[in-house]
Amino acid sequence: MKGAIGFGFPALATPLLALVIDVKTAVVVLIFPNIAMDGLQATRRGGFVAGLRRFAVLLILGALGTVLGTHLLVVLPSRVVTLILGCFVVVFVLLNSTRFSPKVPSGWERWIAGPTGFVAGILGGITNVPGTPLVLYFYALGLAKQEFVRAVAITFLIYKLVQLGAIVSYGLVTWSLTGLSVGLTAVALGGFALGLRVQDRLDQRSFDRAILIFLALLGLGLIWRSAS
Repeated sequence: MKGAIGFGFPALATPLLALVIDVKTAVVVLIFPNIAMDGLQATRRGGFVAGLRRFAVLLILGALGTVLGTHLLVVLPSRVVTLILGCFVVVFVLLNSTRFSPKVPSGWERWIAGPTGFVAGILGGITNVPGTPLVLYFYALGLAKQEFVRAVAITFLIYKLVQLGAIVSYGLVTWSLTGLSVGLTAVALGGFALGLRVQDRLDQRSFDRAILIFLALLGLGLIWRSAS
């Protein structure tokens, strides 16, 4: 999915793993695959430094939100985190299903970037899924396809590096989980390469619809699990 449309790995992988393991553990073991793929995507077609400059405010406030969200991940009960993740995935599906597409005038970007980054960082720290507010924001800016993919990758990369530092400082990372995360990175990169190859061969609309249905089932399953 990440290779085919440029985003969606945390939204799909985190709730899928959370069906069989603890959400906090899922966040930890997915950190290295996220960083590897976003790093490749952010630098694949150039413009990395320009992207850092343009979205500096978004990145800084998002980093602060990520630290706060990671703290909430640590202190909140696993059941609450699971419920938050399930609800968030369902909201993600509903927003995509309704094709909600706001537009941000160019003069507003500097004012909206900070709050958007902060909210996305908090959600990313708690659920490992900062994508919904960021994707909506970049889409609302009217970015071209490659600019959109690069912007998403740059912000995800910075947020994940900050998140890595935060989860290490909170003692969530162990050697066994690090080994598992490295192994998952190899698997994820294989899927990422395959996604890049099939990107132009898929009916994007049908593919997106199938993913949204799958995400909806995952989100509802997580909500049911936390409630029961």
